[in-house]
Amino acid sequence: MRIAYRKNALVIREYQLDIGTVQVYKDYMVSIFDEGATLTLERAYQIIGISEIHFRDKDFGYISLRRNSYAVDPTIYNYLRGMENLKAFAIVSKKEIDMHNFKIEKLFYKKNMEFFIEFENAVTWVKKRLKSSNRKKNKKQSS
Repeated sequence: MRIAYRKNALVIREYQLDIGTVQVYKDYMVSIFDEGATLTLERAYQIIGISEIHFRDKDFGYISLRRNSYAVDPTIYNYLRGMENLKAFAIVSKKEIDMHNFKIEKLFYKKNMEFFIEFENAVTWVKKRLKSSNRKKNKKQSS
């Protein structure tokens, strides 16, 4: 299953989980969860583990491509907030209900999180956030 539409985007690794698919790219991850799935803290640990394999010493972004309806345990965001190298969190959906859910999820996450209708816009935003984060990091190191 191909998620990205970018010509230069190369999937480094794809993971088939019991609740859906996670694809890892150079500097971000994309998830598509199955219809009716429930993203529990235990399942979130799988995704956090994948991020640690690929982005242990590197800033990255996460894109939740919400093609299907599924439930998210909001306590997950308490753990995600603690991930220092997760610099951008994007949700992509064309469904109005997902926009409403996003507003609630954002209250729990409290970091860089945006909602997009188009996948390409989400990727562009994630890359911009990572570039900005790297500039700040380089500025600190040079001072």
